[in-house]
Amino acid sequence: MQPQQQEMQGTLTAPFIVQGAPRIPPLETGDHLTRDEFERRYEAMPEVKKAELIEGVVYLPSPVRAEQHGNPHADLITWMGLYRASTPGVRVSADASIRLDLDNEPQPDALMYIEPARGGSAQLDGEGYLVGGPELVAEVAASTVSIARNTKLRVYRRNNIREYIIWRVDDQVVDWFVLRQSQYDPLPRAADGVLRSEQFPGLWLNADALLRFDLAGVLQVLQQGLASLEHAAFVSRLQAATAGQP
Repeated sequence: MQPQQQEMQGTLTAPFIVQGAPRIPPLETGDHLTRDEFERRYEAMPEVKKAELIEGVVYLPSPVRAEQHGNPHADLITWMGLYRASTPGVRVSADASIRLDLDNEPQPDALMYIEPARGGSAQLDGEGYLVGGPELVAEVAASTVSIARNTKLRVYRRNNIREYIIWRVDDQVVDWFVLRQSQYDPLPRAADGVLRSEQFPGLWLNADALLRFDLAGVLQVLQQGLASLEHAAFVSRLQAATAGQP
């Protein structure tokens, strides 16, 4: 083939080269992103099971250890799940993203909310995401204690999440905060040492048993809460709220 023919052939074939689609950058801890861009990158990374946007900054978790996170997380969900089983109209989610505002989409370890049809504060959008603050959020914190007790606390308070639990595993402490007049106050223990939710009557916690990983002891106290008059009244209110829907 002559040089001129080679040049012509190259000229003719060039327009038929197909360019690849633009590459979506991966999420990286410390990225500063809008919520829309955070979700775009998150959805393009199905191998990533948890990522959070807190005050416009991306956080990716480190590998999860059984004793410091996996086991406590399971016990917390079991406690909340038993309450849900006895309280129609209440839902529990694990690792669900919440669209709080334009700079924050956390993915708390556990949360509990009242169904929107029964008067809950959070709503479900058309994509199945929670929008707005659920009534209760819980975090298991070992290496993330500083974030949980500072940045996340401010975000949850600002978005009107009424109760916030932090299980500080290494410190052997359970913090339970209640939102009062725009501030989080510690939920006081009753004379018997039991913590009793204000948003979810009957949601009782033996924090000492929880810290010992004594799940049977935790559930025993919860059963007492579920048998209380205040829990029965709460269930009646939820049922009445549903009946009042058009």
